[in-house]
Amino acid sequence: MFQLSPEEWQAVALSLRVALWATLAALPPGIFIAFALARWEFPGKQILNGLVHLPLILPPVVTGYVLLLTFGTRGPIGAPLKEIGIVFAFRWSGAALAAGIMAFPLMVRAIRLSIEAVDPKLEQAGATLGASRLWVFATVTLPLILPGILAGAILAFAKAMGEFGATITFVSNIPGQTQTLPSAIYAFLQVPGGEASALRLVVVSVAIAMTALMLSEILSRKIAKRVAGT
Repeated sequence: MFQLSPEEWQAVALSLRVALWATLAALPPGIFIAFALARWEFPGKQILNGLVHLPLILPPVVTGYVLLLTFGTRGPIGAPLKEIGIVFAFRWSGAALAAGIMAFPLMVRAIRLSIEAVDPKLEQAGATLGASRLWVFATVTLPLILPGILAGAILAFAKAMGEFGATITFVSNIPGQTQTLPSAIYAFLQVPGGEASALRLVVVSVAIAMTALMLSEILSRKIAKRVAGT
């Protein structure tokens, strides 16, 4: 009953690959934008904040369609990238791009809240000692916000694992290439006798999500204790 077929394992492996790369690619800009929204004042700040959170309120299919128009082989970004051999549409890398964009708001929000919880006086104290902004961030701010970064990364990973609408719109549902766990579950539910396979993948999805959330909680507590001890 719970023995996965090669096709099902393929969907699981691809989902893990997509979610991992989506999270890793989103993390550096996520930290930067979260810091900018939490600490800086600049023209267009509210517009940037709105754009960051737009994928949360837009239908995922709309996000996927915009990605297809933009990063498709004839799109304003996709066409130049194709000339140098980089293609996102209907590739697993496109699935990672779509999943990363859908998960980005959750990551930024978690990291931003952790930055806002840091007392600015601690950063100012480092600056008065002659440290550069980058050094203050690396030695003062970053250690204090590690739990938030971890929480944001885990939330983004879990969201990327479950992304369906934007992914299937942008990269379709090609077995072995772009068929992630949600897409595979959808495909199995469309064919007679596919309910058992769909159920197995549902169990796997729940298990991965719960493991990620529990791991996030455990690691966040350990990092918070370590930071508090220092």
